[in-house]
Amino acid sequence: MPTENAAPGTLVSPPTRRVVQTIELLSRHPAEHLSLARIVRATGMSRATAHAVLSQLTADGWTLRDEDGNYGLGLGLMAVARRTESAFPLRRLALDAMRALSVAHGAPVFLAEREQHSIVVTEVIGTPSVPWIRPGRHIPLAPPVCREFVAWAPAADRAAWLAAADPAHRVRLEAVLEAIRTRGYSVERLADDSAPMLEALASLRHSPVTDPLRHRLNALITDLITIDYLPDELTDQNAVVSVAAPVFASDGTVIASIVACPDTNLTATQLVDLADATIAAAETVTGNRPA
Repeated sequence: MPTENAAPGTLVSPPTRRVVQTIELLSRHPAEHLSLARIVRATGMSRATAHAVLSQLTADGWTLRDEDGNYGLGLGLMAVARRTESAFPLRRLALDAMRALSVAHGAPVFLAEREQHSIVVTEVIGTPSVPWIRPGRHIPLAPPVCREFVAWAPAADRAAWLAAADPAHRVRLEAVLEAIRTRGYSVERLADDSAPMLEALASLRHSPVTDPLRHRLNALITDLITIDYLPDELTDQNAVVSVAAPVFASDGTVIASIVACPDTNLTATQLVDLADATIAAAETVTGNRPA
């Protein structure tokens, strides 16, 4: 069965998935030790399977079992995590700027890094109101989202991204990409009070459904999204879920973005102030600016 982060058609290994599920669950409760029964309920594994997985992880030092028989993360996993950090330098380089941005504007901030055809949330400061924003979450590089990753892409890549969009939104998306290139940031907003419905539809989209149903779900999600703000659309009250500024590599490609998540109404001046601060934070990560 595909996982929520697996691309359609990707073959997965159930035994490996059980290990990942277990580590992910324990990592979401780092200060707790979880009982075997709780792990079984949360992962859907059988008791025997969960016990076998945890026994092996504990033998390897990735988890530990306390005197009450409950499980937590082990020091062996911490050692692996520390060695892994060297492969992801952006997170280390961005943390100070992200913390300063979050404190200065009283908003959660996250780092999204490009990984082939998707975007991965690699660091989160604070608690965003949108529950899917968590470390390790993959976001498909598909319209209408991730616009700050596409706005500076070569013309052929922008055209391919636009071609994958709902035809009803292509003209607006093209205008929005141009606006993002001009001002240096993207804005996410939702139409009316559609956030709960959007979350429900998004969760269904990552379920094992047929391609026609997945396309229909994508269309419904697109219909609920008001795509960004164009310059002449700003008013005294602008519903801003997030503001994202790109992080550039030395060759001018966008390799990541820093995203501030105020999730509130902002005046035009407040929005620009937050956007300027987010751009400044993104520029400190690599020191590169768009060509």
